[in-house]
Amino acid sequence: MHIDLILVGAVRVLIEVAGYALLGQGMLALLAGEQRHANPFYKILEIITGPTMKAVRFITPRFIIDAHIPVLTFFLLFWLWIALALAKRYLCGLHGVVC
Repeated sequence: MHIDLILVGAVRVLIEVAGYALLGQGMLALLAGEQRHANPFYKILEIITGPTMKAVRFITPRFIIDAHIPVLTFFLLFWLWIALALAKRYLCGLHGVVC
């Protein structure tokens, strides 16, 4: 097995987990409303999405308000996931492997 395919696949799975957790956190926020911070499932999703949102807050300029960070994080994760899918396709073709 080729190590580069394994690494791309592993990073892609981590991005999928973070993206799905972000979607779940958003849906739960819509359902729970103001009481979302008392919800234990919301807290779990907040732990999962926290590092990605902190990273996006770090790389974005200060004029972007904190309320927009989750949406921006989701779109960045989505495009990173697409880029890794293209990279995986390229690596599979390079190694002559059917993926």
